[in-house]
Amino acid sequence: MKFPKAYTLKQVASLIDCNFIGAEDFQVLGMNEIHVVEPGDIVFVDHPKYYDKALNSAATIILINKEVKCPEGKALLVSDDPFRDFNKLTDYFKPFVASNVSISESAEIGINSIIQPNCFIGHNVTIGDNCIIHSNVSIYDDTVIGNNVTIHAGTVLGANAFYYKKRPEGYDRLKSGGRVMIKDNVDIGSGCTIDRGVSGDTIIGEGSKLDNQIQIGHDTELGKNCLVASQVGIAGCVVIEDEVTIWGQVGCTSGITIGEKAVIHAQTGISKSLEGGKTYWGVPAQEARMVLKEMASIKRIPEILATLKKIK
Repeated sequence: MKFPKAYTLKQVASLIDCNFIGAEDFQVLGMNEIHVVEPGDIVFVDHPKYYDKALNSAATIILINKEVKCPEGKALLVSDDPFRDFNKLTDYFKPFVASNVSISESAEIGINSIIQPNCFIGHNVTIGDNCIIHSNVSIYDDTVIGNNVTIHAGTVLGANAFYYKKRPEGYDRLKSGGRVMIKDNVDIGSGCTIDRGVSGDTIIGEGSKLDNQIQIGHDTELGKNCLVASQVGIAGCVVIEDEVTIWGQVGCTSGITIGEKAVIHAQTGISKSLEGGKTYWGVPAQEARMVLKEMASIKRIPEILATLKKIK
């Protein structure tokens, strides 16, 4: 998430009432999660296990819960609770604004696009040309939809990321200030849910086709010309490269990559990154050919045991 203008380190520190290490006029341009940070961004870290990763990331401002040596060319915001203060910054730069109309006046809807009854379209939504948005679709604030997109009834674009910190009093939600971006020529079935990024974008690539009842988590990037069948659940921060096919009821953990032109058979459980150009099946996911060979071998066990008894 980029700020509307450049802020100084001192200005940002004053917003969250914390100490800072670095020049007062050090430029702060935005805030992001660690997997998408760029120079000028704030990233937060609140566990020693991840200090080095945050300090050595592309981010140039680190919101951290301990005063440590500051890397050259960077700055620190030292907070007793970086998670809380990251939320404060999200509230400040991307506050929730209620709507009292079905289609926000700030929404932009392209030529020949059709919005069916009972849809909700939030603030600063952009919908391209020749789109069809069927009934009861909810499109949250800041969503960007390209040209020639079809979205079927009951789908929700832009709900909050499923991202929580456990505290003694319960779970504390990391607030979402990112977007959903749907590229050109995408079809989305009914009853799908695509969550917004925490601070970046959840992206559905050009030409991809989604069946009904699919969940896609925050900051996930689905490539071009992918096919995703019904009841697939994809966690946050996943990269799915171009022309991947995912069949029904596949479950996918967060933070992994599925390579280009991979095929994932139904009910596969994906727990780690998968190489492209191969076909996978099983829990955990393995090359389908290998799994089928293993299953064929297992079926032969009674025959093998019978043969061994005869030998004895």
